[in-house]
Amino acid sequence: MTHQQKPIGSGFTPASTADEVLTGTELTGRNVVVTGGHAGIGREVTRALTARGASVTVGSRSPERAREAVAGIDGVQVGRLDLADPASVDAFADRWKASGRPLHILINCAAVAAPEKREVDARGYEVQFAVDHLGHFQLTRALLPALQAAHGARVVNVTSGAHRLSTIRWDDPHFDSGDYAPLLAYAQSKCANVLFAVELDRRWADAGIRGYAAHPGVVVGTALNAAAGADGLRAAGLVDADGRPIIDPVVGKKTVQQGAATIVFGAASPLLADIGGVYLKDSDVAPLDDEQQPVTSDNIPSDAASHSLDPDSAVRLWELSERLLDF
Repeated sequence: MTHQQKPIGSGFTPASTADEVLTGTELTGRNVVVTGGHAGIGREVTRALTARGASVTVGSRSPERAREAVAGIDGVQVGRLDLADPASVDAFADRWKASGRPLHILINCAAVAAPEKREVDARGYEVQFAVDHLGHFQLTRALLPALQAAHGARVVNVTSGAHRLSTIRWDDPHFDSGDYAPLLAYAQSKCANVLFAVELDRRWADAGIRGYAAHPGVVVGTALNAAAGADGLRAAGLVDADGRPIIDPVVGKKTVQQGAATIVFGAASPLLADIGGVYLKDSDVAPLDDEQQPVTSDNIPSDAASHSLDPDSAVRLWELSERLLDF
């Protein structure tokens, strides 16, 4: 497999923050869409990008709640976007295209917390795969004309080191067979985020559109990680006995500011000008490592796994996604 999946020596560290990564980067005149850009890591991404001059539109299922969350951040607009509802996705994209604005950066950040019991959307699709991957796939496809009009655009899919734990369940992506497990469904959706970035870059790089998958690290306090509950977070070594987050960026336990860093690195760093279709962590291109390692409180494996970069699987996922969305 030919790939660019190796560190480039960015000079940043696991402890680098979004502001540090964007130092010296001018984004005035750049239009950005951040799904879920009003909460957790997404809000920090929105704040950091607007601080460098970008105009950010946040896509949210609850525009009212999103407007309250981003109040006080200049340069932010909010649009209704329900990634589990194809009509809502199309309507968001149609409004953007009708505005005539090019789209320079699309950050597919929104995700749903892994439900303990299998949940499906109105189509019968497993909710994590439907929202985390298919909704973003549909949105990105629909916004292609605006991305092309930017004459140099980036798409960043926010993923996770959990991509290492599963490939795509080609014959049963929605767990119809009854063997649903929350972590397995989450891992599949995160693997899909990486494969989507790989194939997007292959298809669209010649048009000046590059794709990246970004692992922010484990950030306690976001809705996703809070779903584990206090006992689960303590057992995982993510909070102390008093419930305070344990920050150790070297092993992947990060603040919101540190977690946002790799995402904005993918979105705007000039160091990636000639690189695409890669998985990022710690504000650099991640190393490739297929060694099976246990997840412990002191070891959270998150390097790139080969199965998430496989070009044949990336094509296969793109085609499966088109079929599931009736493209």
